[in-house]
Amino acid sequence: MPDTSANTTSSSPETSADLVVLGAGSGGYACALRAAQLGLTVVLVEKDKLGGTCLHRGCIPTKALLQAAEVADAARDGHQFGVKSALEGIDMAGVNKYKDGVVAKMFKGLQGLVLSRGINYVEGTGRFVAPNAVDVDGQRYTGRNVVLATGSYARSLPGLEIGGRIVTSDQALNLDYLPERVVVLGGGVIGVEFASVWRSFGADVTVVEALPRLLPAEDDFCSKQLERAFRRRGIMFKTAARLTGASQSEAGVTVSLESGEQLEADLLLVAVGRGPNTAEAGYSEAGVRMERGFVLTGDRLQTNLPGVYALGDIVPGFQLAHRGFAQGIFLAEEIAGRKPSTIDEDGIPRVTYCEPQVAAVGLTEAQARQRHGEIETITYDLAGNGKSVILQTRGAIKLVRAKHGPVLGVHMVGDRVGELVGEAQLIVNWDAYPDDVAALVHAHPTQNEALGEAHLALAGKPLHAHG
Repeated sequence: MPDTSANTTSSSPETSADLVVLGAGSGGYACALRAAQLGLTVVLVEKDKLGGTCLHRGCIPTKALLQAAEVADAARDGHQFGVKSALEGIDMAGVNKYKDGVVAKMFKGLQGLVLSRGINYVEGTGRFVAPNAVDVDGQRYTGRNVVLATGSYARSLPGLEIGGRIVTSDQALNLDYLPERVVVLGGGVIGVEFASVWRSFGADVTVVEALPRLLPAEDDFCSKQLERAFRRRGIMFKTAARLTGASQSEAGVTVSLESGEQLEADLLLVAVGRGPNTAEAGYSEAGVRMERGFVLTGDRLQTNLPGVYALGDIVPGFQLAHRGFAQGIFLAEEIAGRKPSTIDEDGIPRVTYCEPQVAAVGLTEAQARQRHGEIETITYDLAGNGKSVILQTRGAIKLVRAKHGPVLGVHMVGDRVGELVGEAQLIVNWDAYPDDVAALVHAHPTQNEALGEAHLALAGKPLHAHG
């Protein structure tokens, strides 16, 4: 481990606290708020804006765009419900005003929360310089404990320079025009969400994914359902397709694939995932154990340095805002001596907010077979659910259980199924058996009924399902 003793003393002004949190995204600010609530003195350092990527360049603004896209679809498809409506066009200035207004309201509320808790909020670029110290523009902040929470950045590919007509999600969120033709490089969560938005806004969209299917991290069932839905919507996609290059001009961008095919578009969105934002933070220099840019931790999120913890996107695992949020609360309670239960990574719900939505919690079928051997699965089509028929959505729910055991995974595709994942995570995290859920009364008519019906079927007593 590098010798950091020379860094532990400094002529810089110094401020001490019980806890110093480096990074004020979802995980960092949650940790700071809970720690202050528990009576700890807290310094919260952020180089950008309080709320981080999720609030300003991720979850909140992208979901605002998706809401605008849903309104566009509703206007276009009103005739299906006997409503005479039409989509006259998309006003990107108006869309951006709405999106920015949502972010501003959430930002103001979060600022008020941090201020009300007496947290010492420090704006500036922080660098971890010793096991108990963070330096911010010449000012040193020391803590009995330090939490590293610097989040992630939008990745690109070697040789693919971002600029002009080649953008990441950061630039795509602030476009002041609507492209007519878009190529989306990457069929993961970010890629399919933007593809969904632009298609709803009227653009021609092609998704290029190097792996064999869209949403490759989800159950194969979800990928197949989404691919069918994208075909119905006219969203083109090419899987097992690799990029070899891209060139742009004033007229557009040309995307070249390994197959020799070339795609012409107005815009190329590079959505190949997010990397850990650790390169300039001083972690490895201060002795933190790293791997491929990620900070390695134990099951209680401690690093190899005493009193130093890490959370969120810089720790290997799902890069989800609510994962970081939960880890922040966990660490605040851990540091305060509350001995909280560890977070089960398998039990963290995940939602892709394209149209149709994809929501899941727990193990995929492949993972369940690998870990448990003999398993059972069942698929319940939303065509048997009254509320889904009313919404005119297609999709299904797939359940995975250990043979004669509890439910291990719930996988859902359809309009608004993201709202069902709350009950689904309770089922998985509390090791519920199909009979346990089948005995619960679900309100009618709701999509929640579909979860109940699926568990009735898995328990061997299907009603609105064949089998």
